[in-house]
Amino acid sequence: MHDHRRLGRELGLFDTDPLMGAGLPYWLPDGAVVRHTLEEYVREAERAAGYRHVYSPVLGKRELYELSGHWDHYRDDMYPPMELGGEQMLLRPSLCPHHALIFRSRTRSHRELPLRMAELGGMYRSERSGVLGGLTRVRAIQLNDAHIFCTPDQAAEEAAGALALISRAYADLGIRASRHRLSLPGGGGKYVAGPALWRRATALLREALDASGVAYEAVEGEAAFYGPKIDVQITDPAGRETTLSTVQIDFHQPERFGLCHTGPDGARHRPVMVHRSVIGSVERAVAHLLEEHGGAFPPWLAPVQLVVLPVGEDQEERAHAVVREATALGLRAEVSGPADGSLGARIRRARLVPYQAVLGAREAADGLLAVRLRDGRRPGVLPAAEFLRRVEQRVRARGTALWEPA
Repeated sequence: MHDHRRLGRELGLFDTDPLMGAGLPYWLPDGAVVRHTLEEYVREAERAAGYRHVYSPVLGKRELYELSGHWDHYRDDMYPPMELGGEQMLLRPSLCPHHALIFRSRTRSHRELPLRMAELGGMYRSERSGVLGGLTRVRAIQLNDAHIFCTPDQAAEEAAGALALISRAYADLGIRASRHRLSLPGGGGKYVAGPALWRRATALLREALDASGVAYEAVEGEAAFYGPKIDVQITDPAGRETTLSTVQIDFHQPERFGLCHTGPDGARHRPVMVHRSVIGSVERAVAHLLEEHGGAFPPWLAPVQLVVLPVGEDQEERAHAVVREATALGLRAEVSGPADGSLGARIRRARLVPYQAVLGAREAADGLLAVRLRDGRRPGVLPAAEFLRRVEQRVRARGTALWEPA
């Protein structure tokens, strides 16, 4: 069983410092590579699905969160206000109020809908010290968030499209969903009023789940304060279940913010907000990937994808040339030479690197590489150009497979 906190430190991915504070990890160079690659993957997938990306501030006036409902229903998880120039400012606990303001920044036509707005943005939650742990519960969160502004008739289809995006990402990352949960309101006063809108939103989410062919179970008491949601649950090696991805349908905030678009009839109509997150927070996603794969990330996500191992000093110049060729193809490659120890020790040290290329005197002279894969397979001795091309194709295709037959 793998612990992402131990692995993250052993592999030099992330760490913490008491002077920065609990729940505020920092990313080391290899961890930053994983995070950046994951973020770019999500942005690319979203662009292909018709999303437009925005940036919004991590601060907002208290009035903003009073309008959205966060101040009334979510205040215990927010940081206290800061007094700035006679105004109370807050670190945002969520991105949706900011996106609502961007939507209403100008007149919108029905021809723009569905308008898919995405952001990989920071948000901040005042988690109790006792629940903090590694990357799974942190106080500064980088969230893969998006909000789709659409008509009620489009909402179920957009929610189903979000579920498809999540499913594809899980396949590429080697993540298994343990179950899908339809999270409904429970008792108590933590939910906004409007029984008819709750029923309508729930019906649309059920329609999306049914259209996607996804088995699910309904659970009361797990909804967001403003609407029901689909939670995609994952389970860590210790059997602990948590939510990674979500899809939500929200009639509440469009009404609170007075969001409108001009319909085909020339009248003003209220859109629906579909909230969705493909990989949830980057921190929680990386924590789960570490524990799921034991640090052996899928080839496209690995911080180092190829290590070239010259047998002796005479092959080091050629090894560095191979690394330059790999880098020109967009691969992350490095040389591990004789100064780093015996060949066997270097191979063991690179055990989590997807591709290893041993370079002896014969290989250097003939432009060849003796190829080893992380899983122990040895595809044989290949021309360097062919090997690099095949690795580049495998990385570009993403997914979890290490090698494809020629």
